[in-house]
Amino acid sequence: MITQCPIRPGCKYIYKFTIIDQEGTLWWHAHVSFLRATVYGALIIRPRDGHSYPFPMPYKEVPILLGEWWNTNVFDVEKLAVATGAAPNLSIAYTINGWPEMYKLKLLQGRTYLLRIINAALNHELFFKIANHKLTVVSIDARYTEPYVTNVVVTAPGQTVDVLLIADQPVGSYYMAATAYASADGVLFDNTTTRGILAYDGDPSSTTPLMPVLPDFNDTPTAHKFYSNLTGLVGGPHWEPVPLKVDHEMLVTIGLGLEPCPANTSCKGPKLSASMNNVSFVRPTSLSMLQAFFFNVNGVYTTDFPAKPTIEFDYTNASINNNIPMLFAPKGTKVTKVKFNSTVEIIFQNTAILGVENHPMHLHGFDFHVLAQGFGNYNPATDRKKHNFINPQMRNTIAVPAGGWAVTRFTANNPGVWVLHCHLDMHLPLGLATAFVVENGPTPETTLPPPPVDLPQC
Repeated sequence: MITQCPIRPGCKYIYKFTIIDQEGTLWWHAHVSFLRATVYGALIIRPRDGHSYPFPMPYKEVPILLGEWWNTNVFDVEKLAVATGAAPNLSIAYTINGWPEMYKLKLLQGRTYLLRIINAALNHELFFKIANHKLTVVSIDARYTEPYVTNVVVTAPGQTVDVLLIADQPVGSYYMAATAYASADGVLFDNTTTRGILAYDGDPSSTTPLMPVLPDFNDTPTAHKFYSNLTGLVGGPHWEPVPLKVDHEMLVTIGLGLEPCPANTSCKGPKLSASMNNVSFVRPTSLSMLQAFFFNVNGVYTTDFPAKPTIEFDYTNASINNNIPMLFAPKGTKVTKVKFNSTVEIIFQNTAILGVENHPMHLHGFDFHVLAQGFGNYNPATDRKKHNFINPQMRNTIAVPAGGWAVTRFTANNPGVWVLHCHLDMHLPLGLATAFVVENGPTPETTLPPPPVDLPQC
C-alpha cells in the first residue's frame, strides 16, 4: 500500500484535506483491486465567494460520469486475471451517471450548460460526442484551459473535462454517446456504446433522438488532435508558469511484458506483467509506504528507481522488442527520492513490447505541465524544440500516445509518498507504477504531519 491500508469492512474513515490552487472537476474513487468500478463520485470545486468562472456563467452545471459495468463481482474479475495471467474479462456495458436506464437531461433552448465529464471507466479511454452540438473545453483535471471548440471529447480513465454546451439547435431530442478509444492493436475491448438523451423543452416524447457519428474505435489521429491541442489559460485563476530550471530529469519507459508462471499455480504459461524502466512495481502489504517514510522504517521500499531505462533499445520498434531481457522485467518496490520544492521532469516513453498502447499516467499529489507529446522515440535533439513553455496544459493524468512519448514537469512541493501509475486499472496490479518520496520542507507547514490515530491498519 502507498498512503494507507484499506478501510476494513464495516469500518469508516474520515478524510480532511485542503484545496489549494484548484477549481473545476475532480473525483474520488476506491483504490483497492477493481472496486473503483462502482465506488466513485464527483468532487466539484467552485470559485470562492466573490470570484467567478473565467468563462460565461452557465445556466446549469451537470456532472457526466462515464463508467463501466460487469454483471459480476469486480473483485473476482481481477482475482481471476491475476491467477491465470491473462487479461481480465471485459465489461459488458458503459454507463452514464451509473444509471441502469438511459440518462436524460432536459435543455432550455438558448441556455448554456456546463458539463463536467469524468472518465470513471476502469480500463477504457472513451470518445464522447453529442449529436449536432459543438462543445467548448474550458477546464481539464481542475485546471482552466484556453477555450477549445470541438465536436468530440476524448478522455482517459482518471481524467476530467469540463465543456460548455450551448442549446442552440432546433427543439428536439439528441443523443449524447460514449464508446471506446482502443489503441492497442488486436486486443479485445468493450465495443459497446452508452447513450443518454438531451431533450429540449417542448420536444414531444415521440421524437426519435438523433445519434452522433462517433469516431472509429482505433482513431488515434482524432484522439491525439484532442489531447495535444489543449492549452492552459495564461493569467487565469490559479495559472502557474512553467518552472524553467530542472533539478531531476527522468526518461521513463512504460509498457507491458511477461513474468514466468509460478509453480503450483493455475496459469499455463507466462503471465502478463508491466513495468516502468524495466522495473515491475510491487506494492507493500504489511505497512504503507507513507508510514514507512514518516517513521523511517527500512525494508518497505528502496530509493533506487532508475532515472533512465536500464536497457536502452529502439523503444517503439515492435519487430525487435520481444527479446528476453526486455520482455521479463525484475520486480521491486523502487521509488525516486527528491528534495522538497525541486523541479522534476518526466519524459514518458511508450514501448512496443507486446504491442503499443495509449497509457494514461496519473500522478498523485501534484498537477504537472504537459510540455509536448508525439509519436516514435523521443529525440532530445529535435523534440526539445517542440516544448511549450508559454501556455502548456496542466493536468494530473496524461494519456501517453500509443507508440509515442510525452514530456511533463512538476514542482515537488508536497511532502510524502506519491504514487505514479497507469490509470488503466488492469495494468496497476501488473506493475505499471512507481512512486516519488518528497522530503519535508523547512517549515511546519511543509512537513508531513503524523498519521491520524484512526488510520486504517493492514
